[in-house]
Amino acid sequence: MVTYHKKKTWKVVDLHCDTISSQAAKRAEGRSAQLFCADGHVDLCRMRKGGYSLQVFALFVDRAQHADAYRFAKSLLNEFFREMERNQQWISQVRTYDEWKNNERQGKLSALLSIEEGGVCEGNTAYLQEFYNAGVRMMTLTWNYANELGLPNGAFPDGPLTKLGHEFLEQMEEMGMLIDVSHLSDQGFYDVLRRTRKPLLASHSNARALCPHPRNLSDDMIGKIAERGGLIGVNFYPPFVEPDSRVMRLPALAAHIRHIISVGGCGCVALGTDFDGMSGELEIADASMMQRLPEYLTCEFSEAEIDRLMWENAERFFKENL
Repeated sequence: MVTYHKKKTWKVVDLHCDTISSQAAKRAEGRSAQLFCADGHVDLCRMRKGGYSLQVFALFVDRAQHADAYRFAKSLLNEFFREMERNQQWISQVRTYDEWKNNERQGKLSALLSIEEGGVCEGNTAYLQEFYNAGVRMMTLTWNYANELGLPNGAFPDGPLTKLGHEFLEQMEEMGMLIDVSHLSDQGFYDVLRRTRKPLLASHSNARALCPHPRNLSDDMIGKIAERGGLIGVNFYPPFVEPDSRVMRLPALAAHIRHIISVGGCGCVALGTDFDGMSGELEIADASMMQRLPEYLTCEFSEAEIDRLMWENAERFFKENL
């Protein structure tokens, strides 16, 4: 008698996508955009097919395109709320770990809010509190431009946080908003380490030792995040995986996962795809294909290690910090 074994479906937690901002951009161009079924990387149909449990949706603002960053971020927030209302039978916003677990028991997807570009607060801590009250639980201090809080990586590796940036760190820790160091300058990263106590995360960054892009993390940064019990979400954007590449190849992505584990241990690595915030060709073309990653990794990683990457590390982190 032949025994058939059902192939395992791994649970998926992704720390970063730009889907809400991408939808808003499409609507501004007069194109159709909706979370249930869209033409980008992430929608509800693709998430369900891909085995998702939780997706972190970033409210991403490019201040070069939106002079009133705060107002535009509020419009994205309203876009997010409309999608949650429209699709409440499939997905709902979560603010706490317990809300996430309750959604799982109901068979629903979970959406956690983040902000990508601390400049949306325009240096006003009252705006930070307002976003927290709306359910935002993570924020990068910078994106690709200098703002009231600090400087981004790239052109400003030695850029420190501002005095106001230090005040924001204190308030973020006090209120329980997670500090996301992706996009931050190297000096800003170490300023955050010195001025905070709680675990940090780099929601969508890779290993600089393998791909020397300033958006990636040095080995020392990886080690420091791991020592704090933090998380590093591996990014699928091709130039962050291989220098000057237009294609994200699974062997190269696996090398970043392997390197991060070798430096920081198996407990610090997670997923931070950057879906809907990138161009290029991806061997995992969208959220529906996420099971291809663990299936590929079974060649060199144990099932326990893959579980930790795909969801367990993120679950531990959110259980302890949300």
